[in-house]
Amino acid sequence: MLCGIDEAGRGCLAGPLVVVGVVLISKVDDLADSKILSEKKRDELFPIIKQNSKYKIVFCDNEMIDKKGLSYCLGYAIAQIKEQFKECEILMDGNSSFGVKNIKTMIKADAKVQEVSAASILAKVSRDSYMYGIQKDFPNYSFAKHKGYGTALHVEEIKRHGYSAIHRKSFKIKSLREPPLF
Repeated sequence: MLCGIDEAGRGCLAGPLVVVGVVLISKVDDLADSKILSEKKRDELFPIIKQNSKYKIVFCDNEMIDKKGLSYCLGYAIAQIKEQFKECEILMDGNSSFGVKNIKTMIKADAKVQEVSAASILAKVSRDSYMYGIQKDFPNYSFAKHKGYGTALHVEEIKRHGYSAIHRKSFKIKSLREPPLF
């Protein structure tokens, strides 16, 4: 059996990193890299993937990212998934295992391997749902629109309102020309 792993939110300025492992137990049609699917299609596939797989979703919040670093958080999440799927071969999208032993990596696996495509979709929809949910708590930020990514709108909101409690304060924003806050 193969467990595919992918993540969402690695390059965001706010919100969590979400890493997902998926083992498909039944065939799911229309799987692809989440980045090429429409939001509507990802939302349609989300419950179908969950019904036809074993999966683990790991959230690493902005505070953990600031304290431990992004690479640590990725390794931590991958290790959590590997622990749950001990009997499986593990394939991670990308070219790094982030220090976790005995897993394979493949660049563009999210577009080539069904299990990794499924993980990509679960990660993206889980993270986007989280960002939609916190919009009401942070009305000065358009998290439902940009989902924490470094868009021009988001950078302008940071300039106008400063950092919120869910921003990654260790990330340097080049367009603000400022060093990390710590």
